[in-house]
Amino acid sequence: MKKVFHILFSLILLVSLQSALKAQQAIDQNSQLVDKVVAVIGGKIILQSEVNERVQEYLNDKVGDTNNIHCKVIEDLMYEKLLLIEAEKDTTITVTDAQVAQEFDKRMNYYITQLGSKEAFEKWYGKSVEQYKEELKPDVRDLLMAQQMRSKVVDNLTVSPEDVRKYYESIPKDSIPGINAQEEIAQITKMPTLTVEEKQIAKAKCEELRERVVKGEDMAPLAILYSADPGSAPKGGVYMNVRKKEFDPEFERVAFSLKDSEVSQVFETQFGFHFIQLIHRHGELVDLRHILIIPNVSDGDMEKCRDQLDTIEKLIKKDSISFSDAAARYSDDKLTKYNGGVITNPQTGTSKWDMSQLGELELSYTINMNPGDISDPEIYSTPDAKKGYRIVLLKNRTKPHKANLKDDYQEIQTAAMSRKQLKIIGDWINRKLKEGVYVHIDKDYQTCKFQNHWLSTGNYQQ
Repeated sequence: MKKVFHILFSLILLVSLQSALKAQQAIDQNSQLVDKVVAVIGGKIILQSEVNERVQEYLNDKVGDTNNIHCKVIEDLMYEKLLLIEAEKDTTITVTDAQVAQEFDKRMNYYITQLGSKEAFEKWYGKSVEQYKEELKPDVRDLLMAQQMRSKVVDNLTVSPEDVRKYYESIPKDSIPGINAQEEIAQITKMPTLTVEEKQIAKAKCEELRERVVKGEDMAPLAILYSADPGSAPKGGVYMNVRKKEFDPEFERVAFSLKDSEVSQVFETQFGFHFIQLIHRHGELVDLRHILIIPNVSDGDMEKCRDQLDTIEKLIKKDSISFSDAAARYSDDKLTKYNGGVITNPQTGTSKWDMSQLGELELSYTINMNPGDISDPEIYSTPDAKKGYRIVLLKNRTKPHKANLKDDYQEIQTAAMSRKQLKIIGDWINRKLKEGVYVHIDKDYQTCKFQNHWLSTGNYQQ
């Protein structure tokens, strides 16, 4: 809804480990770096480098309106520091070492993935991951404490239908946002059943590649050339900081049974045939390479899927069964079959898709359909690159329009909740400031038009 309701300012960002890493890198690379304290909240300071780093993140991610971005950023940072101050006073807020380690590993996995390997990360930053973990542990702990405090501030908030109506009516008529044309789509899918022969061919290919690795061939280029896993193949088959309960159970069983540099036997999962080479195990995490070979599906198998869907389509059109019931009975897609086949938009949590998003769903052809139409069987790809067929029902299409309660209630409800949260947060900030939290803001930022009363409390210091 941030893209739709521009009258809302961006939700407050919490402490970024990425900022801490980059700031630390800058200090490491130039020990003579001169920084400046631009604000103090309680005993917490905010440096100009923190402000500059956060501004760059906003600009890179194109988060919200970038007018007066430095003022917005310093207010975000002051809010974060205030959350941390209050969290340190609250005896109900605790953060364990295990939580810190989990958060650090989750974020570090992202950064290492971007750089390609743990070795590349350590070369880039000039320190081992373990050294960074120890140095940044306080920053991660602060992040988690601030998150818990914010959750307490906005906990148990709800918006009633009356709240939604009042929110909508409070928007000036000339500021009601426009909504692009949207579609609601449902699907029934059929995936081919693999034959024994097709599986044997894939397994044999996987065995051949494993043998080449065991004999000393570098696994990385083989993964790039042959692996069917889109998540790791471009990186030479690498997954870093894998923890249990993130991957297929059989994949994890094999990965966590290996010793450093050991190559597994070929094994099968729901995705196909794999083998793994363990790079390194550190605590409850493993770094690994793997190759996935997916069995090729024959044209005959695909035609069977098409014929099955063709029959189902005819039954629906004859009113012998509803689309929703047919999805529950016949569809192979577990995510949609018990939801009437409706495809949910993960960005909004609703069933509505902007017309510009149809390409990523391989559903551009629905533009030529009318509401209530059912498509002929069409080939499509699952997120894990498997091929199948599906039929699609265009449930509804809305024309471009001004947002209204009848057609856009869920979106308006989300915006109403955001505004309510922001008001609660603002009231909380101003209440805490009146309680006597020390505030100092550098003269360069005293002309900012802040959302909250940082400059007008009796405890503010020039």
